[in-house]
Amino acid sequence: MTDYAIEARDVAVTYADGTEAVRGVDLLVDEGEFFGFLGPNGAGKTTVIKTLVTLLRPTAGSVEVNGFDAIADPHSVRATVGYMAQETSIDPELTAYENLRFACDAYGVPKADRTERIDELLELVELTDVADKVADDFSGGMKKRLDAATALVHRPQLVFLDEPTTGLDPAARNRLWEYFRRINDEGTTVFLTTQYLEEADQLCDRLSVIQRGRVVADGSPAELKRRVGGEILGVDLADPAASDRAATVARDEELFAEGATIERTESGIEVTARDARTRGTDLLVALRDAGIEVVGFDVRAPTLDDVFLAVTDERPNSVEGVGGESTAAEAVRSKPTGDGGTVDGEGAETGGTGGNR
Repeated sequence: MTDYAIEARDVAVTYADGTEAVRGVDLLVDEGEFFGFLGPNGAGKTTVIKTLVTLLRPTAGSVEVNGFDAIADPHSVRATVGYMAQETSIDPELTAYENLRFACDAYGVPKADRTERIDELLELVELTDVADKVADDFSGGMKKRLDAATALVHRPQLVFLDEPTTGLDPAARNRLWEYFRRINDEGTTVFLTTQYLEEADQLCDRLSVIQRGRVVADGSPAELKRRVGGEILGVDLADPAASDRAATVARDEELFAEGATIERTESGIEVTARDARTRGTDLLVALRDAGIEVVGFDVRAPTLDDVFLAVTDERPNSVEGVGGESTAAEAVRSKPTGDGGTVDGEGAETGGTGGNR
């Protein structure tokens, strides 16, 4: 057995039609970690999860989950993991109690333990009062919580959550957050994919970002936000059509430190720089002198949204950085991998052999 809940090396998945869904993915997830896996739609997130839970066989590479070879010994892997897919798998015609009893049958939970296990899980997901009601009458949040409970009846060491809160209102989402924190605090390793970056920021110890089938960034939420390149100054213009002129003013090499990036937005421009806060007033004066009217501005720390948009190249109308320095995206993606290699602009590792950790 290893110290890793997941040890995936150079994993590739190519579908029958020739589509390369995953290319050279390395993942190392520690036991007990709350790990986030982010990426735009079609980036390969669900393909990776299905490979890790043995629903897909990789075309190349090696996968160990909870110390078991996922290719040679998939049954042992399945016995030690829980999987909550994007769509709930509960039976709407069964009660909450019956759904959990069916899951116990499917996972081979000893009969002597089932009643206690079901009662424990119903209490955990706050469905004890509706245990005898059919799931078809449940709200979306209640169905999600019941689905999560069915994935835990066999007390797995590792649980996979594939966009578990998609479509839920904020209150229902927050209740599931607390539930996921609780099972992680009790020792369960959690592997989460989500499109809600606030969710990843709140819950995850560490994150990897996948783009076009390759991992392009890795680190704790705080580390990734630091690599964006400083604070972010947003400037709203009276005439958004003047954003080109405003960007030209902001690119003045004497205004911001080297490495700053300037991007046009729908309402004006956005500057990412180490000295965005201290030089913001200078920019406003320069814009006024250039005859460009400013109607609003703010300075904020980077968020995971900024990281995500940077590393997946989805910020629109990017303007070159000051002095020809790297953009924020390049700064995040050029992080050392920990074994002497780096991640290049396409997400491929150059040099070194290790994975993301």
